[in-house]
Amino acid sequence: MVAVGTGAASSCQRLISPSTLPILPSSLSVLSYNVLLPNSQDGWWNFKMYNPPLGPGQEDFYTWEHRKSLLRERIGLIDADVVCLQEVSPLSFEEDFAFMTDDLGYDGVELFRKGRFRPATFWKKDRVELATPAMHKDRTLLTPFRLLGEEGGAEDFEYWHVLNCHLQAGKQGGRRVRQIFEGVATAFKTAKNKLKEKNPENIKLIVCGDYNGGSECGAVQLLEKGSIGPDFIEDGEKVSSKEKVLPIPPLVDALSANGIDRGGDPPPATLVVPELISLMVKEGDETAYTNPTFSEDVLDRLHRIYSRFATVPTPDDPTLLQMGKSDVERWLTIINLQVGRGTEFRNAAKYMGWVEPPIVSDDSDSESKKDGKSERPPIYIPNDGILNLDDFIGVYLDELRQGKFWGIAWDLAALGEALPVKDVFRARYDHMYCSSSLLPAVVLDTISDVACPNASEPSDHLPVCASFVRNKV
Repeated sequence: MVAVGTGAASSCQRLISPSTLPILPSSLSVLSYNVLLPNSQDGWWNFKMYNPPLGPGQEDFYTWEHRKSLLRERIGLIDADVVCLQEVSPLSFEEDFAFMTDDLGYDGVELFRKGRFRPATFWKKDRVELATPAMHKDRTLLTPFRLLGEEGGAEDFEYWHVLNCHLQAGKQGGRRVRQIFEGVATAFKTAKNKLKEKNPENIKLIVCGDYNGGSECGAVQLLEKGSIGPDFIEDGEKVSSKEKVLPIPPLVDALSANGIDRGGDPPPATLVVPELISLMVKEGDETAYTNPTFSEDVLDRLHRIYSRFATVPTPDDPTLLQMGKSDVERWLTIINLQVGRGTEFRNAAKYMGWVEPPIVSDDSDSESKKDGKSERPPIYIPNDGILNLDDFIGVYLDELRQGKFWGIAWDLAALGEALPVKDVFRARYDHMYCSSSLLPAVVLDTISDVACPNASEPSDHLPVCASFVRNKV
């Protein structure tokens, strides 16, 4: 079902998914979507993102084939002119997203040049053409377009710039600010120097993607206010050592602009996941963000799990059992489905005595040397190694401090100690901003009341979509 609303003071339409963005005269429609790595080849852990764990008959929900079919259906139905994806894998990009061209008609594509989690931008060549080669900056990808079907000579061309962002996650507010500043500055310089636009400060710019931060983060504040300085603190640190000022006027949040009528509600959350932090992290811990520790409940669960796996008597006290190699392998097989992968395996091996040997220089003309690569020695569980209780908890503390709440929750459930997850965490980390020379004419809200990913949602993120027209004011 499609619901349409209009704000009393504007002509901006609000659509609710599933729906198709209308094709409006002299407009550009953009879809931004973090599709969740792993894709078909990179990574194996996607099943751990589903909470509660998938049951019998649900095993295919986490597979790339199932998730790809959901992506194909949604992206095809929305039918945006430009599609900005985040978290695609370069290892299998062409195969994974062949449907974008073969099935959906997106015959223009640019894949970000570096990294494991990459942005990629697709466009339909019968609607837009690339005006200059795409520009690759720090986790941002700029594609300047010209709308097709417009009349006029080359000097009258109007350009629309789309900046696809996947800003740095974690306690990296300063880097996120630098990334968004650099991306906008690059768009301005492109408009001024390469495309020779008459008024580059009035650039038609859309900045979208996964910002890894909500409305309070520095990157968003920079866009909305046009500047940010050393007095802005994020996660206890300055985001900039000096004042940064955008070369264009402040941008507008497309999803909350123009008086869009949501009955007083804010734009919907784009990250909808199980609420795990309150269950896992020790309450009242002032260092919970930078150096979290487990709640007593989780510690009790880890103690019980350890006691069920430990079979090796301690030399000084035969009644005190510890986890030996076979015990650790049984545990790893349950949580990771096999031994030899995952940070749990690598950290357990180190706790149990595995030490990475030094890389010995070899003058032989091996293939690996020709390729400029050197093979790392394999990690293994020492035959006589012991994983004591403190180190077992240490393995999971490392997971916690990497923000892998979802992985810990899945492991606990698989090991018979499922957390009593009842609530959902909602945040708007995916954004779409436009310069003051543009107006959102249509926005498309995608809403989920249950944690993602799930049987009908292929990612932990929901897409953001809008159609833009020129601001004639």
